[in-house]
Amino acid sequence: MLEFRQVYKTYTTPQGPLSVLSGVNLQLGAGESLALMGESGSGKSTLLHLAAGLDLPDRGEVRIGNQSLAGLDEAGRARVRRETIGLVFQQFHLVASLNVADNLRLQARLAGREEAAWSARLLQRLGLAGRERHYPEQLSGGQQQRLAIGRALASRPALLLADEPTGNLDEATAETVLALLLELVAESGSSLLMVTHSPKVAAPLDRRVVLHRGQLLAEPVRSGLPCA
Repeated sequence: MLEFRQVYKTYTTPQGPLSVLSGVNLQLGAGESLALMGESGSGKSTLLHLAAGLDLPDRGEVRIGNQSLAGLDEAGRARVRRETIGLVFQQFHLVASLNVADNLRLQARLAGREEAAWSARLLQRLGLAGRERHYPEQLSGGQQQRLAIGRALASRPALLLADEPTGNLDEATAETVLALLLELVAESGSSLLMVTHSPKVAAPLDRRVVLHRGQLLAEPVRSGLPCA
């Protein structure tokens, strides 16, 4: 579903070139879940942005399904995000002027794949049934993040990209939201790439990799490599 082939990314800084990714190879299969870990500043968010087509590598190739993102212009990459990818961030990014029901349906409508029955099921599973006419400011933090997850999955995307999706929540709420996220991902049939600094959050996923000094390691190193 997602493939990185010898991907390099360098940024220009006042101190000189900063190499963030150095020959990264990564494969994520259909229906598979993968946790991307690494110390702060290791380039996890950069890798996620490349996967979403929000940025392009300096060298190498990123593929979504059979589509190479390098062969698309900005409008083409936006179309792939709209039709194929769901995004969940640490910040909820809900539309303040839309109620719960309209926030939930927003991505599915943009993708042209709104399913009334699936949207209704999501509302129930998210614990938001009966709150359809509420606005984001009337919800708790956990409810807002559940809504953001539902919005991302309402179109049944082939690929879900999640950047620290429980980072703004207290521990108990985070556990509940994470469990719900994984259940809904399984129900929707999506592949999942999740950025997290927490081994506990990463544990339930199918695989874990660590980004360290621009390269991916297959499993977290227990000593000598900080993961947070």
